[in-house]
Amino acid sequence: MQTPVSPRPDEPPRTGARVPTLRARVSRVLAALLLVVVTIATLGWMHETRRAIHEEINAASRVAEQWVSVLVAETQRDQPHGADRLMAYLTAVGRLRANRLEVLDAGGTLIYASPEPTYKAGRQAPEWFARQLTPAVPTHIFDAGERQIVLRPDASRSVLDAWDYFTAGLGWAFAGMLVIGLVVHKALDRALAPLNEIDAALARGAQGLFDTRLPTYRAAELDRLADSYNRLADSLDRTRALNVRLEEDQAFARALQLRLEEERKFIARELHDELGQGITAVRAIAGAMMQRCEQLPQMHGSAQAILAMTDQMQDGVRTILHRLRAAAAGAGLDQVLLDYCMLWAGQHPEIELDCRIDPPAWPTDETTSLALLRLLQESLTNVARHAQASHAEVVFRTEGDEVELRVTDNGRGLAGDRPPNRFGITGMHERVAALHGTLSIDTPADGGLCVHARLPKRAGPTELQHGPDT
Repeated sequence: MQTPVSPRPDEPPRTGARVPTLRARVSRVLAALLLVVVTIATLGWMHETRRAIHEEINAASRVAEQWVSVLVAETQRDQPHGADRLMAYLTAVGRLRANRLEVLDAGGTLIYASPEPTYKAGRQAPEWFARQLTPAVPTHIFDAGERQIVLRPDASRSVLDAWDYFTAGLGWAFAGMLVIGLVVHKALDRALAPLNEIDAALARGAQGLFDTRLPTYRAAELDRLADSYNRLADSLDRTRALNVRLEEDQAFARALQLRLEEERKFIARELHDELGQGITAVRAIAGAMMQRCEQLPQMHGSAQAILAMTDQMQDGVRTILHRLRAAAAGAGLDQVLLDYCMLWAGQHPEIELDCRIDPPAWPTDETTSLALLRLLQESLTNVARHAQASHAEVVFRTEGDEVELRVTDNGRGLAGDRPPNRFGITGMHERVAALHGTLSIDTPADGGLCVHARLPKRAGPTELQHGPDT
């Protein structure tokens, strides 16, 4: 029979999608808030900048209009030389601030245009940005006789300045966001650090280990959580200790029951062998007396009474034997060994234990049963204390006229710096030697340790054959 008795902690449910961590969620919310703030600030800045550019272009255009109006008036008063003087003035002035001057002849042909700006020459703001900030200012046309002067507002330099401010501001904004992100990341690491400790404590609790107690964290929510866990761990630790004691008591009761069953068998054999044979002898004597005293009615009647009494005694002994042997038909050695394996596995859930126990092919006497139980206890105790193993295996079976018990583990074996208890090993050797068995303790080729005991079949009291009950 193969019975796995290793309790495994429940694994958390697996889902297809990866659940984001609390740190990731907080970081995303903070990044979204900062992005919203930057967006709102950018929109507000663009609105104010567009208004400022509009006011600047309007002011520059009004000044340019007044100056061009004066030039046109002088040109019209001096018809012979006015046009030449106008061109000389325009050429001397060059470019007006935030405006572009064009001179057209009577046919509409462009004969003069103010030079391109020298401020940040060759650069232009992106078209999408210029569309957002360039104000709608009308173009003014002045009639100067044979020529026309066109005054076109030009906000390209102001828009380019705004673009430079915008990119520099964005750079500083993203640098600030990066600094804030790093600060928040550090703050979250420090704030969420207790959760790692709480998670580790819960993981040990899931394995049945409640030896961890959480400290105070100077945060009301975490302190309440730590206090609740500590109270729960105390309660579960007490309950587990009570369960362990109860299971140990149950194992002791089962061993005691085995001893009582052996005593019942012994008493039944003694009643059968001693009292049964005595009653049979008395019956024979009474029968002989009846045959020899047929002529003596008084003695013949006494012999008949003795014979009848022996019949009643045989019935009584037979009834007692049936009760004793029925009571002795309880749990066998295989159940006792399996129960101890389950008890040990419950006390050491971190070690996976596979238990393969077959019922013995013949009844085992009390001495052999107790020796096998003690060998199993000592072997598993050494696994828990010294082996540092994650897996152990117990095999009990009958092979020919011997019972075999083998306990193996995948620990560090005899090569470790802390060898198993030598007193325990000495006791194991003494028990096996007293029963004329063999015991080997060695390290297999794949590592670990193997305790292998073989005990011969004993012709003990429980194995004596008797005839039918008399």
